[in-house]
Amino acid sequence: MKVIVFTALTSFTFANEGLPKRVTESQLPFGKGLASRFVADHGIQKASSVIFADNFESGSLGERWDEKAKPLTLVASGGGVFGNQCLRVTATLGQDHGGGLTKWFQSSEAVFVRFYTRFDQGSDYIHHFVTLRANQALRGKEKWSGFGGAGVLPRGDERFSTALEPWGDWGRIQAPGHWNFYSYWHEMKPSGDQRFWGNQFLPKGQDSIKKGQWICAELMLKHNTPGQRNGEQAFWIGGELLGHWNNINWRKSPSLWANALTLESYVTDRWTKNPVNIVDFDNLVIASEYIGPAGKP
Repeated sequence: MKVIVFTALTSFTFANEGLPKRVTESQLPFGKGLASRFVADHGIQKASSVIFADNFESGSLGERWDEKAKPLTLVASGGGVFGNQCLRVTATLGQDHGGGLTKWFQSSEAVFVRFYTRFDQGSDYIHHFVTLRANQALRGKEKWSGFGGAGVLPRGDERFSTALEPWGDWGRIQAPGHWNFYSYWHEMKPSGDQRFWGNQFLPKGQDSIKKGQWICAELMLKHNTPGQRNGEQAFWIGGELLGHWNNINWRKSPSLWANALTLESYVTDRWTKNPVNIVDFDNLVIASEYIGPAGKP
């Protein structure tokens, strides 16, 4: 269950006081980045800072990923943001919750994840979306066992996660909502029921996410020195830096790294009322530097 009851801003330096102003206090890049050197991401996987990339143009569905949660399809005939294909997640109430793909990767001090997404005109509120995870317990045969923990405070040597998600504010914001982070870590704040649901990082002044068009979204997580509050997270939409937070103590253990990404659209009937909800993904890149929007074809 996803219940956001605490806005995790008070303990951290929040560098954005509203849009459309840029986050002027941040030193992070914006606009053009690594991807601008590649036409429609062609060849970007060869860049030294790129950890993983998938434009869904070749091979079978999810063949370069480690886990698949159906229902997933590849949409062809010009369905991609640049090429012919993209990943489509269809969630049907009463039948399933949607699905997605998970990739394990070799982490770095700072992890940048950029993807394109498109919400169908008939899509409603989303319960969970694109999530970057670390979990010390996920080793060998236990690799898939530790993605849970909702409502439970993580240990600093065990796990943390942050998800870039649309937030609908319980129906008060037009679906699918506004962009925000939904984060779990060992210094997060409890909710009113004294359980630990994801803390929210929500920039002010956003317009509702537009449906029916491709959106370039990117998130960054910088690991802290174990036990110190020098970790960070930030996100960009269309190359515009919307939020940057620092002073975060993600971990206490030097062996705990963000090293799993889940690209998914997950819905429940708690928020979502439309019977069929379709979200497309394309041109996913994980890198150790700012990626930015793809160079135009």
